[in-house]
Amino acid sequence: MGLDERHWREECGVVGIAGCAGAGELAALALHSLQHRGQESAGVSVSDGHVVRTFKAMGLVADVFTEDAVKNLGGTFSLGHVRYSTTGSSLVENAQPMQVTCHRGKVALAHNGNLVNAHTLRREMEADGSIFSTSSDTEVFLHLIARSKAETFEDAVAEAVAQVRGAYSLIVLTRDRLIAARDPLGFRPLSLGRFKDSYVVASESCAFDIIDGTYLREVAPGEMVVLDGNGLISRRIAEEQGCSQCVFEHIYFSRPDSTVFGQSVDEVRRRCGEVLGLESPVEADLVCAVPDSSNTAALGFARQAGLPFELGLIRNHYVGRTFISPAQKVRDMSVRIKFNPVRRLMEGKRVVLVDDSIVRGTTMRKLVKIIRAAGAAEVHLRIASPPVTHPCYYGIDTPVRKELIASSHTVEEIATYLRVDSLSYLSHEGLMKATGDAGRYCSACFTGNYPVEFDVGQSKQMMAQDMETPGVGIPGER
Repeated sequence: MGLDERHWREECGVVGIAGCAGAGELAALALHSLQHRGQESAGVSVSDGHVVRTFKAMGLVADVFTEDAVKNLGGTFSLGHVRYSTTGSSLVENAQPMQVTCHRGKVALAHNGNLVNAHTLRREMEADGSIFSTSSDTEVFLHLIARSKAETFEDAVAEAVAQVRGAYSLIVLTRDRLIAARDPLGFRPLSLGRFKDSYVVASESCAFDIIDGTYLREVAPGEMVVLDGNGLISRRIAEEQGCSQCVFEHIYFSRPDSTVFGQSVDEVRRRCGEVLGLESPVEADLVCAVPDSSNTAALGFARQAGLPFELGLIRNHYVGRTFISPAQKVRDMSVRIKFNPVRRLMEGKRVVLVDDSIVRGTTMRKLVKIIRAAGAAEVHLRIASPPVTHPCYYGIDTPVRKELIASSHTVEEIATYLRVDSLSYLSHEGLMKATGDAGRYCSACFTGNYPVEFDVGQSKQMMAQDMETPGVGIPGER
């Protein structure tokens, strides 16, 4: 996973703006606030009330939407997307939004999530004559909408989503309206807001802030909203099935300045740190975070522990894709490029290092070594989530189970491998306490209790993939 192998990779981010002059430019601007959700490709579709156009390319938002590109967007309706592939290869063909022309006219579509029955639906449609041009599960939505015999376009979208299973926060653009829908269990977030006299939707509320919009509420699980520039029509498209919101949105994926699932991400992360401090206190001199996603949890831990919070690790935000030649033969170079300790703060100190999660453990091991080399007398690692023991199949790109260090090793074994003086994770009960509503969250990555079943074909494929992957082991020094 390169320089960020300590974390799972983000999924995708979507934004939609309805009935507003310069909607395309606003969507491109809002995507900057969602860049953390996908750095692989970026795209915007616009409509002026007559024609739908799409502009997308591989790369970061700032690289794709240059000043000249933004000037040409225009539109009164827009749909934006940033992508990191969870299904489908890293190709421009798989970038979103995806646009097609069918008997219903020109349609553009983008979604955040992962359909667990996409393989079965695609196979059935291909056998019936459908031709797919991408390897992304997003295209399944377009085929289902185009094949629908429903009288209205809204009914066609409702009919399409009724056939899929899994996680989706979906936005569809036609020449004169924007339609947003969320899966019945609400895995992935989707916020509704206002910009002047227009409605906006986005994966996170921070996308509203950058355009001076206002957060209103979440699009409810199983709800579809139709925005035609004159108002909002809400429609329930699925029976209530409880709720399985992805708890990792609060732990890591969402920005702390966002409201997600109706809660402040900052507040939930601080509570995670505070509960962790109650559960796993330690005698130490200071608390520092692995920046940036762990900063808020570390502040909560420090407050509960009555210890000073220090910026003991400085992160280089300008790394990008860095190639390190094997000929350099410098151990831990990939971590040193991204993080550097403040030696003055570390020397002779008992350090509590707070991180949001451990995936494989290889990068954390190198980071601990760097902190010790900076003079730390002790390193106590505190993780603001439970041990990650299972992959996610609902829109996050995670390693297969055997690559997750906590799936096959005890906390004591992991601590020995990482060479820390102590290691403690936030308990599952503590995490649910921090969220404030345990019954509304999916925590399958910690428990293995998946709320949506997989198709037989996909289950076999995942099992084979897991069997083929070498176990993590705990490697010795090399």
